[in-house]
Amino acid sequence: MLRKIHSLPGLVAALFIAVVGVTGAILSVDPAAERMGASLPAGLNVARLAERVQTRYPGAEQIQRTPSGALIVYYQTGSGAGADQVDPASGNRIRPYTPSAFFRWVKQLHRSLFLDTTGRIATGVTAVLMLVLCVSGLMLLVHRVGGWRALARPLHGSRSQRWHAEVGRLAIAGLLISAITGTYMSGATFGFVSDGMQDEPDFPSTTSGGPPAPVGRLPALVATDVADLRELVFPEPGDAAAVYTLRTVQGDGYVDPSSGALLAFRAHSGTREAYELLYRLHTGEGLWWFGLILGVCALTSPWMAVTGATVWWQRRRAKPRLSGNSRARSAEILILVGSENNSTWGFARVLHDALREAGRRVCTAPMNQASFHDSPARMVFVLTATYGDGGAPSSADQFLARLAQRPPDPATRFAVLGFGDRQFPKFCQFAKDVDAAFRAHGCQPALELVPINRQSSQEFARWGVAAGDMLGSGLKLEYTPVHPQTFPLCLQERIDYGREESEPTVVLRFVAASVAAPGGLLNRLFKRDRLPHFEAGDLAGIIPPGSAMPRFYSLASGSGNGVLEICVRKQPGGMCSTYLHGLRVGDRVEAFIQPNPQFRPASGKSPVILIGAGTGIGPLAGFIRNNTGKYPMYLYWGGRDPESDFLYEPELKNYLADARLTQLHTAFSRVGNGVRVQTRLTEDAENMRRLIGGGGQVLVCGSSAMAHSVRMALDEILAPMNLSVQTLRTTGRYREDVF
Repeated sequence: MLRKIHSLPGLVAALFIAVVGVTGAILSVDPAAERMGASLPAGLNVARLAERVQTRYPGAEQIQRTPSGALIVYYQTGSGAGADQVDPASGNRIRPYTPSAFFRWVKQLHRSLFLDTTGRIATGVTAVLMLVLCVSGLMLLVHRVGGWRALARPLHGSRSQRWHAEVGRLAIAGLLISAITGTYMSGATFGFVSDGMQDEPDFPSTTSGGPPAPVGRLPALVATDVADLRELVFPEPGDAAAVYTLRTVQGDGYVDPSSGALLAFRAHSGTREAYELLYRLHTGEGLWWFGLILGVCALTSPWMAVTGATVWWQRRRAKPRLSGNSRARSAEILILVGSENNSTWGFARVLHDALREAGRRVCTAPMNQASFHDSPARMVFVLTATYGDGGAPSSADQFLARLAQRPPDPATRFAVLGFGDRQFPKFCQFAKDVDAAFRAHGCQPALELVPINRQSSQEFARWGVAAGDMLGSGLKLEYTPVHPQTFPLCLQERIDYGREESEPTVVLRFVAASVAAPGGLLNRLFKRDRLPHFEAGDLAGIIPPGSAMPRFYSLASGSGNGVLEICVRKQPGGMCSTYLHGLRVGDRVEAFIQPNPQFRPASGKSPVILIGAGTGIGPLAGFIRNNTGKYPMYLYWGGRDPESDFLYEPELKNYLADARLTQLHTAFSRVGNGVRVQTRLTEDAENMRRLIGGGGQVLVCGSSAMAHSVRMALDEILAPMNLSVQTLRTTGRYREDVF
């Protein structure tokens, strides 16, 4: 529901929000520019100012102080009316006062879209929708990262999702203030709320009647500081009943031109003061620096509109149309889907189609629409993501409550497939909660819960084999996710390790294909040889010939290094690894980049502990290579045999020599009694506690089995400090990239 509350206003008002945001940002510059030419001497009172102005402008009618501090004198001369900005210290003219036609045009567009009352209504509604977007977006972000204290955590998701949330996180405070103040001011314009405006003070029935005194000696004006002045209107010459009209920050009144007494005064109400504060916050008038901050935030509005619409479209496109979807009352198998951005539906469609091809009647539906008592099905597949810090995705947020109210028949068999990201502390937690709820109601698991990391097509295919065996039907589940456009690469260098082994390893270094193409020099001159942007730790997706499924490899380089580098072990029967191992220098491949921002060292000088095994050294070597600041980095790595597969050995020795790598601890499983990397951690436990106690962060890359052993070893090492891997993970100091 919260997702819909956020999406609908954004789609409806995207264009209006962008226009109001950009024009608001432009208008925020005006008070700052006006402030640059305005300064007030300390202790200057209105009487002295008026005296100076009258000396230089005998026909002065009015002195006005703008919210930004500029002093404007309106006057009459023989040739007509005029207005000048003056220097308060001397009363001298600074420049003619002519409001900018451009800013007037922008202000009219901002306030009414050039449509008068209709336009003001439209901008008022836009401000309300902006307020709804800000509040709902903030709540979604809090839910997504796992609470208010985790708002600064790295964000996950597609590129559009991350950029939408990242920019929103930076600009939310300014956008929220603009939305609140804009909504209030619009409500005041149409009388829905009070702006605190009040009648003029009662005009004095009598004055002292004496001859006018010099303005510089009038007590009421002497007692008023120019910093509090808004407007001083001079009395009409020759009119015995005329008085000075004085408007200040505190209120409005009249001043006797002879005695200088304050004849009447009406203070501003609290409501008026509140309105004026909100006005200053919204426009920046009187708070020019704050206005500039809000202006920068407002500039993000078009970006938020575009990325928000992109996320919505990606989510909508990700939900597939199911063919032959049976009614629940006639189905023999139910597939229930829990998804936040509809990406899980792609996997559900593949399972749905495979079961139908096997001759089964299948009903596939969102988890919130599950009705076990309306269906004879006794086999239930649940495919669900986890949202935020272990929460339910939007299409399943009512499922557990409905399950408790109307549980399924205990004869129902079920299988839960969880989708998530191991970087989250509560990886696939909602899937685990669903699995436990079915068991609590007496249902029998047909398969054990399987968590799938980062929507791995390979893990899904392996689960499909088990599901097919359980049903007695061969299921071939090939899910082809939508991936970014590929770009061509040319193999520049390969370094082979363990050639005599059954599972050799190779380091492959690619350059942009245009570099190796005819005219490569020309391409360089016109900068057409650049690789797309990526960083060490991101993933390269490669689709081997004869397959629709990409395989992902962690990058050991950043685009700034000029090469795309991966480390690949040849897997028995592995289609992509066999293909890559068969490449020769000069061969070409197609690849795309999948950003992986959650797996990289955080900025700062805290120690970085890198732990890996086998080809997991790839991104770790990339982190070390890019450690040009020479901050403390410690590498613990496990291989098989130093004689055949000491990966990156020359590079690591160079990094030790130039201090990009502080310490290197290796473990080889085929030498002597064999040592694993977790053993090296235990042996160096005291140093590990010292580094982590000093704010160190841990990055682990390699197989899931290795990562599990590392977590267990670290938990034992950290126990005397009352810390755990989970604690470090929650605070962003423990990150994994496992396969």
